[in-house]
Amino acid sequence: MQFRRILKHLFYPDWLAWQAFPSRSRRAIERAISESEARHGGEIRFAVEPNLPLRPLLRGMSARERALEIFSQLRVWDTEQNNGVLIYLLLADRDVEIVADRGLNGRVEAAEWEAICRQMEADFRRGAYEAGVRQGIQAIGAHLARHFPPPADNRNELPDRPTLIV
Repeated sequence: MQFRRILKHLFYPDWLAWQAFPSRSRRAIERAISESEARHGGEIRFAVEPNLPLRPLLRGMSARERALEIFSQLRVWDTEQNNGVLIYLLLADRDVEIVADRGLNGRVEAAEWEAICRQMEADFRRGAYEAGVRQGIQAIGAHLARHFPPPADNRNELPDRPTLIV
């Protein structure tokens, strides 16, 4: 299994990320994040990576482990209420991971995040990349609105623009 995964990642072209998320889709996702964040005090980031770099791939890094790295690199943890949420998509594995900051611990069950991931993956299998991400943002936003209503000075702490890691 590991050998097949390595080959898959090595030969998975970066341009497929651009094809799945053209500039029009990235702008729509950015708007969806902005609109969602207007309704709660949380922060949402979306990052897509076509394939893993060679060194993590050879170490057998999982999509979850990579999502945790990206969460840190994008500083999603750096919010006043510790309520940042990363949606990470690893295209070569067709795997979606949601990483939520510690302010959401005990408020949203892991099974709820997992259900959002599985729904997004189902949308992606149908080729509905933009719709899948927007639906995921909406579901995450509902959790954030329930636990973090928008403050009076609801400032944007993190960029809303999707990140393509290539």
